[in-house]
Amino acid sequence: MIIHALRLLPGSDLKKSLLLLAKEKELKAAFILTCVGSLEEAAIRMAGAGEVKQFSDKLEILSLSGTFSNRGGHFHICTSDKNGRVCGGHLMEGCIVYTTAEIVIGEAPGMEFRRAEDIETGFKELKITPIKE
Repeated sequence: MIIHALRLLPGSDLKKSLLLLAKEKELKAAFILTCVGSLEEAAIRMAGAGEVKQFSDKLEILSLSGTFSNRGGHFHICTSDKNGRVCGGHLMEGCIVYTTAEIVIGEAPGMEFRRAEDIETGFKELKITPIKE
């Protein structure tokens, strides 16, 4: 496993930054190991919901998980507000870092992650392909 570490500054878009990193470093099979930080804006799509919920409040990032590559990704986030209420779902563009986002990313050599239409689910799902380095 190859490890990458990243700290996002205030004002950064969390999802856009992860996908940009994947393109810049030509990541083929990356995954989130850990993330701590905070958001000042959040855009989260809940399971089975078509619309994206927007939050304009200071939120702690409790967890971030996902698989991604230089071809795209799939991320889930869990946050909490000042009252300890927890919310989670699909990470969308528009999750803006408040103070920091400290992220550690793993990369699996010899694999490539792609998204391919799955006729059973109707969504673009993870397709894992072995590659020779």
